[in-house]
Amino acid sequence: MEQLLQQIQDIQNEITAVQATSHEEVEQFRIKYLGTKGLVKQIMGEMKQVPNEKKKEFGQILNAFKLHAEAKLEVLQAGLGDEAEEDNGTDYSMPGDPTPVGTRHPLNLVRNQMVSIFKRLGFAVAEGPEIEDDWHNFGAMNLPLDHPARDMQDTFYVKEGTETESAWLLRTHTSSVQARVMETQKPPIRVICPGRVYRNETISARAHCFFHQVEGLYIDENVSFADLKQTLYFFVQEMFGKDVKVRFRPSYFPFTEPSAEMDISCQICAGKGCNICKHTGWVEILGSGMVHPKVLENFGIDPEKYTGFAFGMGVERIAQLKYQVNDLRLYSQNDLRFLQQFKSV
Repeated sequence: MEQLLQQIQDIQNEITAVQATSHEEVEQFRIKYLGTKGLVKQIMGEMKQVPNEKKKEFGQILNAFKLHAEAKLEVLQAGLGDEAEEDNGTDYSMPGDPTPVGTRHPLNLVRNQMVSIFKRLGFAVAEGPEIEDDWHNFGAMNLPLDHPARDMQDTFYVKEGTETESAWLLRTHTSSVQARVMETQKPPIRVICPGRVYRNETISARAHCFFHQVEGLYIDENVSFADLKQTLYFFVQEMFGKDVKVRFRPSYFPFTEPSAEMDISCQICAGKGCNICKHTGWVEILGSGMVHPKVLENFGIDPEKYTGFAFGMGVERIAQLKYQVNDLRLYSQNDLRFLQQFKSV
């Protein structure tokens, strides 16, 4: 026992006298005294040779011995200073290498802003499948199989229909989400439906085979066309500013009656005329109208008691006007030179 205590004292004195001027010397100290096969570990292993009545006293001595070695290691590490930095050629005061930081896609930025605006008006967000059956995409929206309005949209069919089974397709609009909401909820209904849609179109600067929409639906008692107009007025002013000009034009959609398209003054040329607005000063951004009574009946909603309005707009078109991007293909080409421009947006 006395011999072991003397050995501990000798090692402590040795530890106290150690000096180090480089990281390598500090690491050698750590390995020799505090490593898995170091002297501290070896001394701790002698605990089993100590009589039981002295284990508590000896344990305190060993613990102090270990703490002494660890404290010395910290002193050596802290004392390296500038000399150690000069030894290995590293200046630790220099800033680190920059780490690239990602950003949200411009379409996500615009979609999130659109959703935020309509949420302030009490609209909830509804989502649905991108692969849809014919009923929810067409039939429920007042487009039976022989309806000529089906020719307005070129559809990607996943599975052809039969006499007993519905056709399956990539949804051509997020109106299918509206259909599923009306199928599962009763009025009052106030939702917006953001999502990706698909149409078999030739890819160009103005069109793509997939794009993104935000559609809205509001059904309740005494909903009027004036409510629709005020909702859309609020949206465009929040998105483009108070100076934006708006006009409505009569139009046709099979699921709304009456129907209208809404134009705003071109944000790229300030209404003076350019290739985006076809030199008219106006750009169409959405279609809208009062929900057709037949659509309400398809979901068991009494058209004599309830009325509603619906609208739909393309996220790409809104982003085009907001960021003055004149080629829709840029949004899906993953060109970092294009995407990095939106980091500060």
